[in-house]
Amino acid sequence: MASTVSVQRNKSPANGIELRGKVSAEYAEILTTEALDFIAMLQRRFGAERSRLLKLRETIQQQLDAGWLPDFPSETAAIRNSDWKVAPSPPDLQDRRVEITGPSDRKMVINALNSGANVFMADFEDANSPTWDNMVSGQINLRDAVNRTIEFSDRKTGKTYKLNEKTAVLIARPRGWHLLEEHILVDGQPMSASLFDFGLYFFHNAHKLLENGSGPYFYLPKLENRHEAALWNEVFVAAQEALGFSVGTIKATVLIETILAAFEMDEILHTLRDHIVGLNCGRWDYIFSFIKKFRNRPDFVLPDRHQVTMTTHFLRSYSLLTIKTCHRRGAFAMGGMAAQIPIKTDPAANEAALAKVKADKEREAGDGHDGTWVAHPALVPIAREVFDSKMSGLNQLSVLRDDITITAADLLTVPTGAITETGLRNNIRVGILYLTSWLAGSGCVPLFNLMEDAATSEICRAQIWQWLHHNAALEDGRTVDRSLFQAILDEEIAALRQEIAAHSPWQATFDKAIDLFVGLVTADNFEEFLTLPAYRYLVSF
Repeated sequence: MASTVSVQRNKSPANGIELRGKVSAEYAEILTTEALDFIAMLQRRFGAERSRLLKLRETIQQQLDAGWLPDFPSETAAIRNSDWKVAPSPPDLQDRRVEITGPSDRKMVINALNSGANVFMADFEDANSPTWDNMVSGQINLRDAVNRTIEFSDRKTGKTYKLNEKTAVLIARPRGWHLLEEHILVDGQPMSASLFDFGLYFFHNAHKLLENGSGPYFYLPKLENRHEAALWNEVFVAAQEALGFSVGTIKATVLIETILAAFEMDEILHTLRDHIVGLNCGRWDYIFSFIKKFRNRPDFVLPDRHQVTMTTHFLRSYSLLTIKTCHRRGAFAMGGMAAQIPIKTDPAANEAALAKVKADKEREAGDGHDGTWVAHPALVPIAREVFDSKMSGLNQLSVLRDDITITAADLLTVPTGAITETGLRNNIRVGILYLTSWLAGSGCVPLFNLMEDAATSEICRAQIWQWLHHNAALEDGRTVDRSLFQAILDEEIAALRQEIAAHSPWQATFDKAIDLFVGLVTADNFEEFLTLPAYRYLVSF
C-alpha cells in the first residue's frame, strides 16, 4: 500500500456522513465524496426495512421456540406451481464448474484470479475479519483487479505477483444483513455493512466491469426468506437507476445457507428474477442455521460435526432440492465448499484428503450441480477433472431432477450419530483458534489441514451450547455439563497455549478469544452470530 497518512474527516451537516476510521490518501480514493453520498443514499432508503426484517427474524425465532416447524409457505404456492424463468445469465457466467473463494487481501486476489478456476468469489464476509483496514483495502484490491493494475511484492520471498492474461470471473460477497459497519455513520447511526460493501464495489467498478465484457456480480449471504431477497432486489434497482444502468445489469447468486431459506428457494428466485443467476449450497452455514433455529429443542441435537456430511439425509435432500428448483427456473445450482488444503508433510494423509474431495465433487456433479467451490488453488484441477468428466456442456441446466420429491420432513430429518469427547475437544480447539485469528485480523485460517472461515467456528460454538443446554450424553455415557466442559477446556487451553507460543500475531488475542468463546457457549441465551459480539473487539475509535 502506498500512503498511510491519516486524514481526519468530520461529519458534514450537508451530507450527514461521519467517518470514524482512518482515511489515508489511498483510502480516500475509495471513500470519495461521491461514493459516500451513494452509499448514504442506499442506507437512508433501505436502512429502516433492513431493521424491520431483522425484527422479523426475532419473531420467527419465537415461533420456532414455541414449537412451530417450517414448511413451504401456503401463501406462495402459486409461485411454486406456475411456470416462469429467471432472466438469462451473461456469457461469462454460463460455465461455473469450479469456483474458488477467499478473502479480498491483495495476494489472495491475484492468486485466486490466476488459479485456473472459472470464478473467484472475493469475500468481504465469513472469510474476512472486518477490520476497517481489511474492508477498505479489500475494496482497493478489487478495484485494482478490475482495472488489471493489481500487483503484490512479497517482502519475505522477493516474489512479485501479477495477473495472468486469462483470469477467473470476479464475484464479490458483501457482508450479511445482520452486520453493521461501525466506522461510518449516516445521520448519526452506523450503516449496514451489506450496503457499505455492495455500494462501494458497485460504485467504483460497475462501468469498468461492463467495459471488460463482464459485469457487477455478487454472492448474497445469510438470507432467511423471500422478504430479505426482495430488499436486495430493491437495492439493486435503486443502485442501477442512480448510476444510469438498466435493471438487470447486476447479477447475483444467493447462498442457501439457512434452513428457512431452503423452504423458499422458488420465492427467492422469483423475487430476484431480473437479477439472479443461481443458488449455492452454503453447507457449513446451513448446518449452523439448523442448530441455531432449533436450538431450544432437545429432539434436534446434532452429533459430532464431522459426522454431519452431505450424504446425511437432510443435507442431501437440500442439495437435490436446490438442483431441481434452480434448473426448473433456468438458474444455476452451485455445489458446496471443499475446505481441504494440501498436507505436504504426510503424503498418505494428503492422498486420503484429496480422495474425499474427489468423492464429494463426483456426488455433486452426478446429482446435477453446475459447479462447485474450493478453498485452495491445489483443489481446482481435481474439481475441474470431475466436472469435465461428468458435464458435457457448459452447465447442467437440462438436468431437471423430476425423479425426486423433497418434503418438509426430508429437510427436517435430524441426523443420527454419536457425540464424542474427541468431537467436543475439536470444537473447543477450532472455535478458540479461529476466533484468535479473527480477532488478530485474519478470517481465513488454515486449521488442522482445512481452510476455515467463520461458519466452522459458528458450528463449533453452537454445538457446544446445544450439548450443554440439553445435557447431551457422550457415547461413553458421560453428560456434557459445565464441569466436564470446564475440565476439557482447561486441558485444551493449556495445549493450545503451547502451540501458539511461536505464533506472535495470535498471542495478543488468544485470551480474548477464550473469553469470547466461553461466554458464547455458556450463556443462557444463544447469540445469533458470534461475529456480533466479536466485532466489538475490533472497533476502537
